[in-house]
Amino acid sequence: MLSTLDFEKPLCELEKQLQTLHDLSENSNLDLTQEIRAIESKIEVTLRQIFERLTPWQKVQLARHPQRPYALDYIHSIFDTFQELHGDRCYRDDPAIVGGLAELEQRAVTVIGIQKGHNTKENLRRNFGSPHPEGYRKALRLMRLANRFALPIITLIDTPGAYPGIGSEERHVAEAIAVNIQEMSRLPVPIISVIIGEGGSGGALGLAVADVLMIFENAYFSVVSPEGCAAILWKDRSNAQQAAAALQLDAHKLIEFGVADLVLKEPLGGAHRDPEAAAQTLKGALLQQLEKLRGCSVKSLLAQRERKYRRIGPFAESDGAET
Repeated sequence: MLSTLDFEKPLCELEKQLQTLHDLSENSNLDLTQEIRAIESKIEVTLRQIFERLTPWQKVQLARHPQRPYALDYIHSIFDTFQELHGDRCYRDDPAIVGGLAELEQRAVTVIGIQKGHNTKENLRRNFGSPHPEGYRKALRLMRLANRFALPIITLIDTPGAYPGIGSEERHVAEAIAVNIQEMSRLPVPIISVIIGEGGSGGALGLAVADVLMIFENAYFSVVSPEGCAAILWKDRSNAQQAAAALQLDAHKLIEFGVADLVLKEPLGGAHRDPEAAAQTLKGALLQQLEKLRGCSVKSLLAQRERKYRRIGPFAESDGAET
C-alpha cells in the first residue's frame, strides 16, 4: 500500500472509490462499467491537476517518498548483471553506499549508488542514506578500479547529506568528499551521475562530479536541505516550505543554471507509482549518454568536464543605480 502525502489525499479518495466499485462489480455480478470509467477519468484529471503544478516543497516530499525506487531497485531493474563489491580497504564497509561491476546491454560499467532502506530496520542499516567517510572512500576505490579497466562510471544519488556525527567527523568526512571531488574531476573515463531522489549538500556532490548530470523531475539537488536552510535563515526548521521556494528546488531550474544536463520525466504521479517505467526511462537515458561519450578522447573528455563546472554560477554585480 502506498503512503499518502497531504496533497495526494484527493487522489487517494478517488482510488478508494474505484477499488470499491471494482469489488462491488466482482462480488455482486453487477455491470458498473460506466461508473468505473467515470471514476478513472476523474482520477486522470486529478492526477494532472495535482502533479503538473507541484510547488518546490511538494517536489521535495516526492523526492523523499518512502515507496520511491532507490539505487538498488534501479540497479536490479536496469543492469543485466551486478557484482557488488564491499569495503574501503581502510576501515569498514559502509552499507549506505553500494557499488560494483555491472553490465548494461552487454557493456561493462561500474555503478555506485547511495542506498536508503524501505523499512525501519533497513534504514538503520543504511543509515537513512547518509554515508560515512568510509562510504566515500569505498566509492573512490571502485572509481579507481573502473579507471584501471577503462570502464564508464555511473553514480545514482539519493541522500539528505553525508552523516555529520562525531565518528564521521573524526574519520574526516569532509576530506573524503573533497578527495572524491578532486579525483572525479580528472578521472579519464566517462562519468554519468543521476539524482534519483534527494541530492543534499556535499554528501551528494561527493559522487556527482560528472560529464553528464541527469536528474529525475521530482528529485532535487541543493547546497543545503530545506530544513537546514530554514534553520540558518529563520532559526526555525518549520519554515522548510518557504526555504524550498527560496532555494528554487526544481529540476528544470538546474538546467537553466547550467548545473544539470538532462531532466528525466517520471510517470504521472511520481516514480513510486510506476517504478518499472521510471527504470526504463533511466535505462534509455543512460544508453543514450554512454553512446555519446563513447567516442570522446581522454583529452576532450577532461576538457569538456572542466568547462562544464567552470560555467556554473555566473553572476553580475550592480551598484543599484538606475539605468
